[in-house]
Amino acid sequence: MPFPFSKTLLLLTALLAAGSPTRAQKKALTTAAIEQRITELLAQMTLEEKAGQLTQYSGRELTGPASTRKTDLLNSIRQGHVGSMLNVKGVQDTRAIQAEALKSRLHIPLLFGLDVIHGYQTVFPVPLAEAASWDMAAIRESAHVAAREAAASGIHWTFAPMVDVGRDPRWGRVMEGAGEDQYLGSQIARARVLGFQGEKLGGTDAVMACAKHFAAYGAAIAGRDYNAVDLSPQQLWEVYLPPFKAAVDAGAATFMNSFNTLNGVPATASRYLQRDILKGQWNYPGFVVSDWGSIREMVSWGYAQNIGEAAQKAMAAGNDMDMENDAYFDTLPKLVQEGKVDVALVDDAVRRILRKKFELGLFDDPYKFSDAKREKKVFSDPQHRVAARDVARKSMVLLKNERSVLPLAAQRKIALIGPLAKSKRDLAGGWTVIADTTQIVSAFEGISQRAGKQTQLLYAKGCAATGDSRAGFAQAVETARQADVIVLCVGETWDMSGEAKSRADISLPGVQEELFQALKATGKPIVAVLFAGRPLIFNTLADQADAILYAWFPGSEGGRALADVLFGDYNPAGKLPSTFPRLMGQVPISYQQYSTGRPVVDPQNIRYRSAYIDAPNTPRYAFGHGLSYTTFKYSNLQISQPRMTAAETVQVSCTLTNTGSRAGEEVVQLYLRDKVASVVRPLKELKDFRKISLKPGESQTVSFTISRDKLAFYNNDLQWTTEPGDFRLLLGSASDDIRLETDLTLIN
Repeated sequence: MPFPFSKTLLLLTALLAAGSPTRAQKKALTTAAIEQRITELLAQMTLEEKAGQLTQYSGRELTGPASTRKTDLLNSIRQGHVGSMLNVKGVQDTRAIQAEALKSRLHIPLLFGLDVIHGYQTVFPVPLAEAASWDMAAIRESAHVAAREAAASGIHWTFAPMVDVGRDPRWGRVMEGAGEDQYLGSQIARARVLGFQGEKLGGTDAVMACAKHFAAYGAAIAGRDYNAVDLSPQQLWEVYLPPFKAAVDAGAATFMNSFNTLNGVPATASRYLQRDILKGQWNYPGFVVSDWGSIREMVSWGYAQNIGEAAQKAMAAGNDMDMENDAYFDTLPKLVQEGKVDVALVDDAVRRILRKKFELGLFDDPYKFSDAKREKKVFSDPQHRVAARDVARKSMVLLKNERSVLPLAAQRKIALIGPLAKSKRDLAGGWTVIADTTQIVSAFEGISQRAGKQTQLLYAKGCAATGDSRAGFAQAVETARQADVIVLCVGETWDMSGEAKSRADISLPGVQEELFQALKATGKPIVAVLFAGRPLIFNTLADQADAILYAWFPGSEGGRALADVLFGDYNPAGKLPSTFPRLMGQVPISYQQYSTGRPVVDPQNIRYRSAYIDAPNTPRYAFGHGLSYTTFKYSNLQISQPRMTAAETVQVSCTLTNTGSRAGEEVVQLYLRDKVASVVRPLKELKDFRKISLKPGESQTVSFTISRDKLAFYNNDLQWTTEPGDFRLLLGSASDDIRLETDLTLIN
């Protein structure tokens, strides 16, 4: 029910009487009206009601059978002591619970949040897989479809995107991010925020985005979830903060802080992160929500003696909303009354949350996102499955293809073998909202539908993804002997990647590599398809398989997308967003290696050099690697001028030619090396890329602009600066496949 704010109406009437407003004036009027309404509402609120707006609870119990917890939650909602609920979804439930909130004294509507990480009803590839597409339009469309479905079911807010840079594949949550590189991660952060939110909050096909986890969660020690982070300020600013800044610039409505400590301080209590950087230097207007229980966990960290002290530290640091801590509502009113928390901090936090409720239009229509007809219409839109299939095939990475085994010809007999060949749930990956496996297309189903009547498809499971049973090996070998080619589907199960799924050993689990060896002994060509949510180690397959396709966890249309790639209906163009190690001893690993005082100049001579003596120093597959069914030639490198000042820009370009027989896409990658600087710089840094589609024989000029920002870095004083000197520009198909190089000098 809307509020009759008479002062606001008088203000608007007076302003509009002065003449027809411009678009900028209309926006200013809207902002002014919202702020006035918030000010009037704050003046009416008690301390308990303010603390309520800062409180979020999980609502699974609200949609279940009667219980004490359900009764208590409903009473709290009716009293205005809850500002947001998570884990409540569907028009019927969100509408019913919103009605309870509107019974409160001030009729303030609830925000409904949910972990819509890579799809709602339609499951898209896991975020790390989408990052492998290097296709910002596709990633934005994925987020938009997810938002459209979520919003149609009454959801206002998703806890995504996760924009943590992750360089340790032991950390299960690499699945949720965009990989190891801050530049690629920043582009993807922007695409996903705009996909979820659109250009402006309030549309019924959009939800609020939440950039998480602020900050440096991807650097958790030993790749262990919920662990500490010990990080230099220079690395924080240069590697881990840029994707968050990109999310701010894209208009992300909310931020979520992190479970980790940063240099000894829990992120939820970090004034440096939340007030100095986010709300200070970046002037962020949205609000910050804690991660689940992270305020309470300050006691476990040994950073606070009790929940009251934890709440005090969280509020002082800039944490606005309390997710499932029972901290703010129980302690803030008393802390304010005792003078331990300034009421101005509480008011600022409440204002930030109310602002989003107004911007979403919930005060004017609390049920605008709970429309049963729209829910039914959106959920039945066939274009969502089309989009999921398109994103899935764009995400797949062809790692190896000897003797052009792929694409599959019109084979007479194909043996589809492996523990994941008929799996459905595993292809969806973790963080799915609707666990309806009937909606997932398996590899077997996708290949069966595509193969046609002339192709005989044989099947054997061979073994489970985990465990040590080899009982199915004999049947798998016998099946393989009857076929012309083997398609082997192996990898992780869905619950081996994601939150709380850190692994000390990221090798292919169980006896899957042994199954491969048994099949290899048949002499049949083997196409290995790997399903996973992280980079895995699979050296036997990497050395001996004829072709390897990394399919990740590809989502609802995974089986059909896989068939598109295997049969050549789609030419793979994915590129790795993360480095794949050879051995666990190389982890953490990134292409952004730094110069050392004793670099390896000759791989045959590593004596007293920065090198392992028992293994290669190179990764198994480098960042940016990915093959195609066609070939590309880089030529005609041009630079507009070899010297530039910080005020100038330089154009560098090359000619890209499709030298193969198939149409295809290539991701042209621009790397840079600062040869000498006041702090040691990486040997390579990704600075730009272009995804180019070419027909056979077609050429295109690919250009990049070199500006001051591409040459800048954070120095020891944490100043974003440039220094005169020489730079190496590198153009190529991957971080380890540089095709063209030239020099550039920055002068005073």
